[in-house]
Amino acid sequence: MASLIEPPFSTSFFSNNSISYSQPPLQFKLLHTNNFSPTPKPKLAQTILLLVQSKHSSLTVCTASIEPPPPPDQEENVSLEVASTTRDRRKIVRVAWEKLLRWSRSLRSKAKTDVLERTNKVVVLGGGSFGTAMASHVAGRKEQMEVNMLVRDSQICQSINENHYNCKYFPKHKLPENVIATTNAKTAFFGADFCLHAVPVQFSSSFLEGVAEYVEPGLPFISLSKGLELNTLRMMSQIIPQTLKNSRQPFVALSGPSFALELMNKLPTAMVVASKDKKLAKAVQQLLASRNLRISTTSDVTGVEIAGALKNVLAIAAGIVEGLDLGNNSMAALVAQGCSEIRWLSTKMGAKSTTISGLSGTGDIMLTCFVSLSRNRTVGVRLGSGETLDDILSSMNQVAEGVSTAGAVIALAQKYKVKMPVLTAVARIIDNELTPQKAVFELMNLPQVEEV
Repeated sequence: MASLIEPPFSTSFFSNNSISYSQPPLQFKLLHTNNFSPTPKPKLAQTILLLVQSKHSSLTVCTASIEPPPPPDQEENVSLEVASTTRDRRKIVRVAWEKLLRWSRSLRSKAKTDVLERTNKVVVLGGGSFGTAMASHVAGRKEQMEVNMLVRDSQICQSINENHYNCKYFPKHKLPENVIATTNAKTAFFGADFCLHAVPVQFSSSFLEGVAEYVEPGLPFISLSKGLELNTLRMMSQIIPQTLKNSRQPFVALSGPSFALELMNKLPTAMVVASKDKKLAKAVQQLLASRNLRISTTSDVTGVEIAGALKNVLAIAAGIVEGLDLGNNSMAALVAQGCSEIRWLSTKMGAKSTTISGLSGTGDIMLTCFVSLSRNRTVGVRLGSGETLDDILSSMNQVAEGVSTAGAVIALAQKYKVKMPVLTAVARIIDNELTPQKAVFELMNLPQVEEV
């Protein structure tokens, strides 16, 4: 197949410069075209050979690849296929969501409410922010339930009973009218069905010793406190039964990513209860779970408690990175390393690695390390900014458990022969034996090792 193409291409379109041609027009001769298919199809190119000739130049053979447009009917078929695929995908997603809702309705219809129905009184130990938030939450579950807060501060006690506000921690959040405060331990414990323990770890032993005579042997304790006792390295699951001199005292640990302020504002929250007694864990789940608070259960008490204690120390490290303005790369690397250190120690102590990646582990770590409401992170930020620990602690009206826990964590790590570079550095900074800047230098100069 051959034909002559003779348009007067005398413009600069085919030239490397802008000078118009004065010579006779070029002649283009189509020498050959090659279709790879008898019928042109989309994505099958045609190769065209052109013979270019002029008076003052030699013959040149040019090749060009032209992709023919798809036939109109084929374009229509492709559009229909895309539309069909989109409809199928949406249908799959819709069916999956409907199955999830049916499963949820089925379980809810079988859910028991007997625990909530027969619970008439709950005692809350401690009048701090988290104890107050949980007291408010539990009281909202049932109007006829009496929620007694055992507090030491007479001013807070009066404020709650007369105005239904915790004047120190939540002066703008009204508490339910069935929340009552008292400084009398006998009154608080009398007839209680559950006890929420919200006293800081370092003060728990002395506090419990003072109220032990009023505690019934079968009263379930739900611990909200996170940390390790500094001198004994004990967790709350050990402190409570040993201090009450009752090894069979029912115990549940409550943990997870939860700021007291957001609980008070009834924002969606998820937590986990841990107990070796599965029946008790289910009972506490039923007592606490609501439309804005999801409660999961686990039997891994050690994992939940160790993660809850160590994340506070890691949050101080994260705050130091923020205070030194080391950037996002550093923050991500530090928190990842800290998560590994928590996993190494907790699994050595018998915890499940899945617990560390759950709500009480990764969930609580993310909240405490990255959000400015965190007390422990705030301590770190101020340390990184150059303030002294004494000045920081004297200006705070709440306890940052990570400060006292740091030393206990390192002693525990040595006991189980686990290397914990980041958390050890925090303990050294708190002991004023290492500056934040020096700690960063030392950590960055550790040997390059295989990730485990």
